[in-house]
Amino acid sequence: MKFQVLSIIGHAPHPLTGELPSPADRLAQVVEVGTAAERLGFDAYAVGERHAGPFLSSAPTVVLGALAARTSRIRLLTGVTVVAVLDPVRVAEDYATLDQLSRGRVELVIGKGAEAGHFGLFGLDEERQWDLQKEKYELLRRLWREEDVDWEGEFRPALKGVTTVPRPYDGPPRVWHGSATSLNSPELAALHGDPLFTANAVQPRAAYARLIEHYRERFEAHGHDPANARVAAGSGGLLIADTPEQAVARYRDLYEAKVRQSFRPHLEGRAGYNTPFRTIEEAIADGPQLIGSPQQIIDKILGYHEVYRHDLQSVTVDAFGQSTAEQTETLQRFQEEIAPVVRREAPSSLWEEDTAPLILS
Repeated sequence: MKFQVLSIIGHAPHPLTGELPSPADRLAQVVEVGTAAERLGFDAYAVGERHAGPFLSSAPTVVLGALAARTSRIRLLTGVTVVAVLDPVRVAEDYATLDQLSRGRVELVIGKGAEAGHFGLFGLDEERQWDLQKEKYELLRRLWREEDVDWEGEFRPALKGVTTVPRPYDGPPRVWHGSATSLNSPELAALHGDPLFTANAVQPRAAYARLIEHYRERFEAHGHDPANARVAAGSGGLLIADTPEQAVARYRDLYEAKVRQSFRPHLEGRAGYNTPFRTIEEAIADGPQLIGSPQQIIDKILGYHEVYRHDLQSVTVDAFGQSTAEQTETLQRFQEEIAPVVRREAPSSLWEEDTAPLILS
């Protein structure tokens, strides 16, 4: 198993104290925690992209560029790049630039995003979100794999003889497909032989297992070697305590206040937006949150691996308004007490030997 730290750069008041850092301080915290993640031995650091709601992640390439300048080894991912609302030419240019600056450490996770408001913000029809995503992603693939591209589609002006610059550092970066609620992303990933990144953040395990099963079935049906069907999984927040009892006592108020704060009534009933795990006991027992003693968290990750067979586990340490020191301490404890056991019990060759062939179509 490989491990990633993800921040979607939430910027809401602390759920218990009401404290709210300045945007500058919050962004500086993300960069500091990202550099700590490299120092502590994590494999990747990811920054989300949100254009609505209490977040500061509208420009992930800028944040990842700051991280590229402060790090030398850790892979830099997105979580997700909302390609459906973006111009593929701009995406190709921006992330190839970042790939050059980081000397080939960039990978994208693309998706339609977890906010309902960004399509209107960009003047796009949310009803066409999957058509937008498919067309724009397939153009991005060509721009990174070909020169002198001629292209014509529905959602942007045609291209004639276009070569985007800079070119990626060492071939097209790997692109994962973020999957949360719909079969569309697993289908698109399987079609192109790309890896799948399941959100594993809000819904029960069975909902994500269904998407992964569909992906693996369709991956093979499209003629790809099933051994190359890479999967990653998110999580709903990481909180570690010495014992199960201490986890409940220490984090109950924090967790349940955050659930109330983040509830979005206008999205009630839509899968993937509001957590059904309202109490900390529910979250520990059945939710995707990694809350509890080290052994509880080990057992939960390995339980997910038994179902998902995933190569990469993403953790989030800033979901509940933790300070920089608290986040760093949590990451250090994870690396010392949890990661070694999971790596041993669920080994992965991801980023050690790339068995997936370069797909040029």
